[in-house]
Amino acid sequence: MAGGGGALAAPSRIATFLSIPGNLAGRRAVCGVVEHVPALAAGIGGRSLASVGDRWPVTIRNGCAQTLARSRRMVRRDAVVGEHPQGRGRKGLGVAGSLGMTVGLLAVLSMSPVNAWSPATPYASTAGVSPASSPAASICASATHQALASRLSRDILTAVGQRSSTVALTVNDREKNVVCAFRQGMHFDSASVVKVTILGTLLRKAMEQHRLLTATEVSLTTAMITRSDNTAASVLWVRLGMRSLQHFLDLAKMFETKLGQNGYWGLTQITAHDEMILLRLLTSDNTVLDAASRAYARDLMARVIASQRWGVPAGAPAGVTVHVKNGWVPIPPHGWRINSIGSFSGSGRYYMMAVLTQDNPTMAYGVRTIENVAEVIHRDLNAGAVAAIQPADIPPSAQTPDEWLPALPKIP
Repeated sequence: MAGGGGALAAPSRIATFLSIPGNLAGRRAVCGVVEHVPALAAGIGGRSLASVGDRWPVTIRNGCAQTLARSRRMVRRDAVVGEHPQGRGRKGLGVAGSLGMTVGLLAVLSMSPVNAWSPATPYASTAGVSPASSPAASICASATHQALASRLSRDILTAVGQRSSTVALTVNDREKNVVCAFRQGMHFDSASVVKVTILGTLLRKAMEQHRLLTATEVSLTTAMITRSDNTAASVLWVRLGMRSLQHFLDLAKMFETKLGQNGYWGLTQITAHDEMILLRLLTSDNTVLDAASRAYARDLMARVIASQRWGVPAGAPAGVTVHVKNGWVPIPPHGWRINSIGSFSGSGRYYMMAVLTQDNPTMAYGVRTIENVAEVIHRDLNAGAVAAIQPADIPPSAQTPDEWLPALPKIP
């Protein structure tokens, strides 16, 4: 199954796809996916649609399927700290109101050398900078490039403020010792961005077993990353199992990431903070992934097909290698989830960014939101350089999840 960002797709033997009719000018509204489980029973009007054991019922709410977590460990989009549970116009503190929280979340420990970094080291760290010493409206900090940090803060916030999307982001420029964090602890549905975590889990497991990847694993991971194949992701998710996936998260210190339950890998809850930790795991010496594993992951992310290289690469200068992974899927009540993470290296440059969004009315709108932010970040971090990668032009025919979903079966 080719792919994309729809992130909820899975092999036909694993997943049952549902689309719920919506009263949208006579069109059908794609509302989500319900994984196949034994004794799947359909229902409407708030009645149980599927019972996954005793803990994970799926119900219809406002015409769309949602998973209701009964465990406090499962952080759902309707129970995110600092985010209002419903709807546009009630996005927690908003852009301006969240600045104080964002500055407070920015870590201010000494930056570890690239070759000595470990998961226990906060990614957002600049020597000699404290939140109290930063401007009230600053989301970026640097001990050595304060003017650059101030300019980045201003330009990023301007780009975010011009869009209706809900945005969270992190930036880390190692050369210039600049970090940025905006709503870095806010949870988002991962969509296909979680495929990098699946890849990391497999690489770690192979390390622990003192072996190379099998030919089948190479084929699956290549398809999963370079063209975002959902079948490959689902096969690896099942084969690895939740214990191995959680083991990797624990080793990586990605404590804010909550794995999707019962096969819902695309509903894994991620934060910009943890995605930056993941990017650093792939680009720095560490005890979780060895050099060969990191190089393999970066190579796959550098070979993502052209139609999926939108998002954070927009505005990148010539001479840098782009490693990217995107995710895109529409799930009510927060519209399209459009996420993009990437690292940029070469010509003396080494920086990373993760931009997560929701409340996008269309896929193209969310992509443009991310690219607006990415362009100012690349421009400010590479003063005087000419952008080599232009914003993507995604035609309407391509603005869909990875595949159309069959209609909801009739309810007796």
